[in-house]
Amino acid sequence: MNASAERALLAPVVVGVDGSEPSLRAVDWAADEAVLRGVPLRMVYACLWDRYEGAAVARDIGRPTALPLPQDIVGAAVQRARTRHPDLQVSADVVFEEPEYALFREGRDASVLVVGTRGRGGIAEMLLGSVSLAVAASADCPVIVLRGSHDNQAMPPVHGRVVVGVGEEVKESAVVRFAAEEARRRGVPLEAVRAWRCPAHETTDHPLLAGDPARLHEEKAVEELEAALQDVPADVDVHRRTVEGHARRVLVDASHEADLLIVGARRRDGRFGLQLGRVAHAALHHSACAVAVVPHREHEA
Repeated sequence: MNASAERALLAPVVVGVDGSEPSLRAVDWAADEAVLRGVPLRMVYACLWDRYEGAAVARDIGRPTALPLPQDIVGAAVQRARTRHPDLQVSADVVFEEPEYALFREGRDASVLVVGTRGRGGIAEMLLGSVSLAVAASADCPVIVLRGSHDNQAMPPVHGRVVVGVGEEVKESAVVRFAAEEARRRGVPLEAVRAWRCPAHETTDHPLLAGDPARLHEEKAVEELEAALQDVPADVDVHRRTVEGHARRVLVDASHEADLLIVGARRRDGRFGLQLGRVAHAALHHSACAVAVVPHREHEA
């Protein structure tokens, strides 16, 4: 194995921490993910201020004050991860810059980035924070955004299922490969979902032809799903499902019976800013479980 391949295998799981309850759940998930992958855990606290109000961390570190220092925040997060997994290798850093920029940079050398649904503040849990959205829409590595719980604990894997959305792009091998590995590590089935629709202008009122356009679209969806899954290892238990409807609705519905929903995000070379499709955007805002956004590169001519 060459040096670059070895570094890739040992790339850490990186988690963004800020002392909020969503970030504490992210620490739990990231610690579990690092153990599953057999890699170190790296914590990053990034902000433009040297202190802030964070009652959740104040309770964790046993202080009555609501103004813990950045080092206190990171220290509490490190202790939390080590309590959860005593043998896990953990490192941490405090960076004084915009969180989305710091996490984007950290993602270049990470196997996966983990962030909470939102940071500190009074935003409702249903909404996705700007930092989480920016990181998921621009990072070079897979990003897992924690959703679905309102306390400071990571949700247990109650459903025993990983769901991956398979789109029209059959070449989304990075997305399917990531999903298969996540299911294998957890020892759970992988449910591959392909949504399809029959355009209204293709329907007909003729009783002998009714249903044919829909059947053709469904058959095409089945073929595309099989093509996307052809390289999945044989030891992964794959459940295939094609569903008529908008992909956004189909995958959000599927998230209610999953522990992790995986979607792709196309990255176009030569373009900057947020690169997040409508399906991934809807999943991040409305999924009932954690969402992994996996980038796949599209080279433009």
